[in-house]
Amino acid sequence: MADHGEDFWSREPKELLEELSSSENGLSSSEATARLSRYGPNTVRSSTRRSTFSLLVGQFKSPIILILIGAAILSIFVQDTTTAVIILVIVAFSGLLGFWQEKGAVDAVQKLLEIVKIKSTVLRDGKETDVAVEDIVPGDVVNLSAGSIVPADAFIVSSRDLYVDESTLTGETFPVEKLEEVLPAETPLAKRSNSLFMGTHV
Repeated sequence: MADHGEDFWSREPKELLEELSSSENGLSSSEATARLSRYGPNTVRSSTRRSTFSLLVGQFKSPIILILIGAAILSIFVQDTTTAVIILVIVAFSGLLGFWQEKGAVDAVQKLLEIVKIKSTVLRDGKETDVAVEDIVPGDVVNLSAGSIVPADAFIVSSRDLYVDESTLTGETFPVEKLEEVLPAETPLAKRSNSLFMGTHV
């Protein structure tokens, strides 16, 4: 796996492995653990969750709700208290119902994310080991095969008949062949035939 922010497609694999203090046999388990604590999890998902209060307040920000609140205030000014109370009750009921549904959905998604863990095969201590994608660190050597999801931006150390679907990034409908080679730093993303990108699949 390559460290983000580097033009790794323009570098020799051996040079990159040395710079990452890694090798074709991967990292040791202890080094991988140290790097995980140093760099954090390998994920693009935000770790921040909306608070219960922000979810509740969010229910009253829609234009229709704001118009109804404005109508209730106007009713109070013209001394039509009954209409104002009815409108405010409807607004409160609608907001609480929306809050209850959204909070339930957010909690359900969070539980699913905790249950479903995508794993990849990496070399740790010279042996193939299945680890959660979140636990992959810079310097890991990842083994990919047909059907594998690329767990992180990476450069190719070795490959054979490797084709990757990059349609989500480039719009290219056909899989592109990936090879071991060094490319100029200015090579556009669609032409980086020596690189793999997170979220694409073999």
